[in-house]
Amino acid sequence: MSTIIGYARASTDDQDCTIQEEALRAAGCTIIRTEKKSGTSREGREQLETILDFLHKGDTLMVTRIDRLARSVKDLEAIVEVIEDKGAHLRATEQPIDTSTPAGIAFLQMLGVFAQFETALRKERQLEGIAKAKAAGVYRGRKPSVPIEDVRRLKAEGVSPTEIGKRLGIGRASVYRALEGLSKP
Repeated sequence: MSTIIGYARASTDDQDCTIQEEALRAAGCTIIRTEKKSGTSREGREQLETILDFLHKGDTLMVTRIDRLARSVKDLEAIVEVIEDKGAHLRATEQPIDTSTPAGIAFLQMLGVFAQFETALRKERQLEGIAKAKAAGVYRGRKPSVPIEDVRRLKAEGVSPTEIGKRLGIGRASVYRALEGLSKP
């Protein structure tokens, strides 16, 4: 006998999974696991791991939308591979995803392609925005993580790079990078 296991996820504690849980129950889930964790990776998502461990041949993992399961194509592919290796299937209540059918698999793959495309577009827009801000002289970049002036002051006092790193809690390579500009005219 196959089991339909529901998985509901919210990113933060102040979000509610009730609507997801109701949709999963209405779709025939006999077991529903819920957690409030970021979907950016599988790490720390104990309920998802429990479901993946429990799945048997013929079972179905049901979500409301694929973004409840994974936020990256890489994680989604890894999760789907685990499901398929166990002879189980993935379905979504709000999207035509059903890995027990060729059309459902195709739709899942298309979603993955579109997600990667959107990520690439977002990165391109971000780089364009940075270039525009640099041209306008308003882009500063991220704040330096190494206190360059402190490194240079300690070096001027005769402190070794290894000791500077220890005192400031940074790596020796970072000390050398901060000192690079000193020897140049």
